[in-house]
Amino acid sequence: MQPVSASAARGSGAAGHRREVPEVTFCACAIADAAGAPQHGGMRDALARLLHPLNLAGTATWLAVAMSLRGSTPGWQVDALLAAWLVAFLAANVACDRRALLRIACFVVEAASALALVWLSADGTSPVLLVVLVAQLAMTYRLHIVLPLAIVSNLAVYLIYGHHGHPNPLALVLSYGGFQLFAALTSYYARSAEEARDRLAQVNADLLATRALLADSARDGERLRVARELHDVAGHKLTALRLNLRALQAASPSPQLQLVEQLSAELLGDIRGVVHALRDAGGLDIDTALRALAAPYPRPALQLSIDAGVVVEDPALAETVLRTVQEALTNAARHGQAKMLDVRLHRDGTGLRVDIEDDGRATLPLREGHGLTGMRERIDALGGSLRIERAARGGVRIEAAFPA
Repeated sequence: MQPVSASAARGSGAAGHRREVPEVTFCACAIADAAGAPQHGGMRDALARLLHPLNLAGTATWLAVAMSLRGSTPGWQVDALLAAWLVAFLAANVACDRRALLRIACFVVEAASALALVWLSADGTSPVLLVVLVAQLAMTYRLHIVLPLAIVSNLAVYLIYGHHGHPNPLALVLSYGGFQLFAALTSYYARSAEEARDRLAQVNADLLATRALLADSARDGERLRVARELHDVAGHKLTALRLNLRALQAASPSPQLQLVEQLSAELLGDIRGVVHALRDAGGLDIDTALRALAAPYPRPALQLSIDAGVVVEDPALAETVLRTVQEALTNAARHGQAKMLDVRLHRDGTGLRVDIEDDGRATLPLREGHGLTGMRERIDALGGSLRIERAARGGVRIEAAFPA
């Protein structure tokens, strides 16, 4: 996990928005297991995947098996199968969720190469490669999918050993099956821990975003209270003081009374200026809240644009905007495998518009689930309108309009 400091967040903030994002801890890879955002993308992303602990352990295991097989069963067929297995193993771990078919093809190549090696060297250590494959599958799919595949592969190994006349194929297959079960359960619990960490990071970000809005709302409420006290108490008494000074000056003019009356007039003007400044606080810091909400997501990356004239003062409106962007983030990461989410807040006449678009893959026809239905209900409660359609880039475009 890595911290996002407030100072770093402020450095790139848009004009007119504070973006004082509190420290947010977020996961480096697991929330979107295929990070495609610029800060996680390109060669650095591929290198990070290649250096994943599972890849390093699998490569070391492959090296040990290769050394064993080349010593006991030399030949170009063994070398070719070993190379095919290693390339498929690394390619499957580098492939992201948007390349699911490529990943499946790599798993098939791994299984076929490992079984072919078992056929060529029935007394070798080739079944160890199937143990690595099962661990790899458990990091990608659920156990109810992995276990049947492991049983089928073990059955194939048993038949191969029987064909080659192994004295006790069942015992050997059961021993490797035990290793496979251990590897699958270890990967399963590691994946479960990552998913729990992801959910905790999302809840943490949600709380931080809500806290940012609540803190701004509380500050605005206190400013308004102080402004009212100054206007109603100090302003009222200063006005009465000026009237009395004018009466004294009219009854018995003197330079001192004139100076005091002038100072009271200036003080009353200063207080009115302070009251005006306190009332004009600039609205809620929706920029900070939205960025804190998106902090745990390595993909999609949030591209937030808030026009200079946008000021959100209503906490209910700010909460609705926050939940709208949150639902768009979740859908883009979970269903669309998007790399980028563009969010723009701007004025449309006297109303507020929120335009959201991702670069993922929208499935047609677009169906509204519970999340989008809840989004529409929140917007309707504020008298707004919602439009959801497929974007030109293939993702989803959401247009929400709110009245002034």
